[in-house]
Amino acid sequence: SETAGESAQFAALTPACPSRNLGKSGLRVSCLGLGTWVTFGGQVTDQVAEELLTLAYESGVNLFDTAEVYNGGRSEVVLGKIIKKKGWRRSSLVITTKLFWGGRAEMERGLSRKHIIEGLRESLQRLQLDYVDVVFANRPDPTTPIEGRAHDPMVINQGMAMYWGTSRWSSVEIMEAYSMARQFNQIPPVCEQAEYHMFQREKVEVQLPELALKIGIGAMTWSPLAGGIISGKYASGIPPCSRASLKGHQWMKDRLLSEEGRRQQRKLGELQALAQRLGCTLAQLAIAWCLRNPGVSAVLLGASGTEQLAENLRAVQVLPKLSPSVLSEVEQLLGNKPYGRKELRP
Repeated sequence: SETAGESAQFAALTPACPSRNLGKSGLRVSCLGLGTWVTFGGQVTDQVAEELLTLAYESGVNLFDTAEVYNGGRSEVVLGKIIKKKGWRRSSLVITTKLFWGGRAEMERGLSRKHIIEGLRESLQRLQLDYVDVVFANRPDPTTPIEGRAHDPMVINQGMAMYWGTSRWSSVEIMEAYSMARQFNQIPPVCEQAEYHMFQREKVEVQLPELALKIGIGAMTWSPLAGGIISGKYASGIPPCSRASLKGHQWMKDRLLSEEGRRQQRKLGELQALAQRLGCTLAQLAIAWCLRNPGVSAVLLGASGTEQLAENLRAVQVLPKLSPSVLSEVEQLLGNKPYGRKELRP
């Protein structure tokens, strides 16, 4: 078909995506992954979702991330249908999902043993898979003791997941989970999912390196373009089909219209000029800037079309252009380099 031909054309123009270790787990993941929040089962049609997944896979991406809460579970359904249709070898894929918000009932959310097991079973049914590679605890659960959270040995021992990780946990909470797992001879968390972009840096650049040194945890980062803000498309206002215009994203619109948002737009104008000198787009520069961090195992991308995804995948070509002098210029333009070391409890 014409769309299939376009996907193949984009893939041919997109460089192979190199792999990195996910922390010290030994799991090899493509340095760029495809996330499905907002898009799969929501913003894009199933056909477009298939085109996106195909382009990513044919470009060397093996990492695909979803969650039980994404579009009420429809994201997992769409992802699972595409994987089954394409017939790709399961061993060539790294599929991750996240648990916390599964439904409206009291025990259909949180990180209790009950929801961890039941929620993951339901995710696997929607994905039509026997297992996921990494299951993430999609925020800490203050109502569940640390010993009862996502490191429940059943999901690992029964092969429902190969590894587990955390998402939006504090350094102290991750260390507590690691210590508890070691105490009971269980598999500790291998990765933290965290938001990371030019305007949000401290956790990934200050806190997670400490964890990497102490316990070998990896960083899988998301929102490298700050939900599209760093792409430059909001320089002249909020386009009608942009994410900030979607229902439920008023928070993003408010952020753009705030004084801080206007300051960020001015900085992006200067970064746009730097990107032009490097022969790349602002989005490619921002994604490559995230990848230049040696502590980042993978950067998750979101896309609503194949042209957008192909452009962002080509960020790997920009990475060699980020010389010390270029990075120094970026730092001067941003003016937000985090400093200090955060002490962690043993």
